[in-house]
Amino acid sequence: MDIVLNIYDHWLLTPYVYPKTGWPENNPIRQLISLTLLVNIHGVLLYFLLASFSFFFLFDKQLMKHSLFLKNQIQQEIKVTLKNIPLMSLPTIIIFMFEIHGYSKLYDSTERSYNLIQFLKEFITFLFFTDMFIYFIHRSLHHRLLYKHLHKLHHQWIIPTPFASHAFQWFDGFLQSSPYHLYVFLFPLHKLSYLGFFIFVNIWTVSIHDGNYSVPKYLRPIINGAAHHNDHHQYYNCNYGQFFTFWDRLMNTFHLPFVYSKKRKNEKY
Repeated sequence: MDIVLNIYDHWLLTPYVYPKTGWPENNPIRQLISLTLLVNIHGVLLYFLLASFSFFFLFDKQLMKHSLFLKNQIQQEIKVTLKNIPLMSLPTIIIFMFEIHGYSKLYDSTERSYNLIQFLKEFITFLFFTDMFIYFIHRSLHHRLLYKHLHKLHHQWIIPTPFASHAFQWFDGFLQSSPYHLYVFLFPLHKLSYLGFFIFVNIWTVSIHDGNYSVPKYLRPIINGAAHHNDHHQYYNCNYGQFFTFWDRLMNTFHLPFVYSKKRKNEKY
């Protein structure tokens, strides 16, 4: 995140926002204020950009005719998201502050070599690490002691649209994003990869709510796509995974998506 902050400091914040304050760019209070603005503004912009693109070009509009699709649902999804992004950003900003001040294992190309092999190694490790932790966090959020307080809000969208992708109660949303942040305090990760993975995660989160089930047949047993997540929204007790079906299969919570079993009853998964 220091890359983004440095870019804004150089081109916008130092010359135009803080020109007369005398605050140095490494002042913690200034950094906290700047991060609060940047995280919230970019969070909202990224949400609308990705969800709108998915809704207009990928989302199956026929799903809006489903009897369980709520009246004014899209407006409700957007309202919940905009209400909770500022609260969700607060613990995230604190974590970013620790990263900026060198407490994580993020690195740049001046500190160690970085190439395609290293990128792929980090990407694969990142996916499997976060997928494992999100599975158990997500499943825990369905426990009766937590569900009604934290996760129930997201499940009111039984037939979700891409705009439901970030429509969480704020602490629920932060908990499910926490493995992404935890990773960089345990494993080395290039700073540019960190930014790229963050965007990828947001794209994926929107994609599993887009109602588009056109996953290649050979990937359906492996990838937790929109069809799997749609069944999770309808049946609640299955398909908790984020990227893969591995942990659902291992923990006996895998459910073959209804749309696949209905269309291809003879396929083996």
